[in-house]
Amino acid sequence: MTIEKIERARRSLLFVPGLRPDMFLKALSEPSDIVCIDLEDAVALHRKDESRGLTMDLFSKKHESSSETMVRINPITTRHGLSDLDSLFDLKCPPDALMLPKIKSANEIRILDELLSTENTRHLSFCVIIETNAALESAVEIARSCSRVTSLILGGVDMSADLRCKRDWQSLLYTRSRLVHAAASAGIDLLDVPYLDLIDSDGLERETTSSRDLGFTGRAAIHPKQLSVINRLFTPSQDDIDRARKVCAAFESSDTGLVVVDGELIELPVVRSMYRILAIAQMIEAS
Repeated sequence: MTIEKIERARRSLLFVPGLRPDMFLKALSEPSDIVCIDLEDAVALHRKDESRGLTMDLFSKKHESSSETMVRINPITTRHGLSDLDSLFDLKCPPDALMLPKIKSANEIRILDELLSTENTRHLSFCVIIETNAALESAVEIARSCSRVTSLILGGVDMSADLRCKRDWQSLLYTRSRLVHAAASAGIDLLDVPYLDLIDSDGLERETTSSRDLGFTGRAAIHPKQLSVINRLFTPSQDDIDRARKVCAAFESSDTGLVVVDGELIELPVVRSMYRILAIAQMIEAS
């Protein structure tokens, strides 16, 4: 076994509104692993065309940044969503990824995969928002639908409305658990919904810790002030890294497949998680 191949660390994602290109340029200097321009929820219906024009102008040139650049398009079942997609084909320097809202089935992802197979767009990866009951039901299939899908993200506001439950962490625990299962089954990242209270830093830390411990690999943010907490909680500690190195070294030196570290029998799924810790640590160190 070798260190798991991870394209990049995706601990944090910072949303910026599509009508504010200046905020995007500033966000690229923030310590966010992903910067996502929002053309959907952050833009009123009568300003969708204006927002698209401002956003696509940003990708007329290359931006030097370690952050993954992403655009949250409008739903592909709407006129504005189709216009968002059409505008991608002629960009000189397209974003790294698209965030896909209101997805309900894996077939929608497969259609997009084929549609975006042109030279200018074939590199685009997908972050799929799971925010409908139908998407939750098909989460595993969506996560495995194509190689472009590199992450899922919980859309907590729409999901809670669809499920008729409260929007708090505990009420969406079942949903979060299903998404952890789906993302792990496909070996992709999983981001939690933004914490909307910018004043409650203790709540952000408490809830993000719970998400991390459940199996999420990162979290979205709506303000740069939230990034330090999110990045810290999703960065392997030095103790985690040291133990991962110890476990992996023991596994590689074993000729029986059985690994015992500090008197504890380590099974293969644990070994895989140790390789993932090392891969993430290496990506963070290299960025």
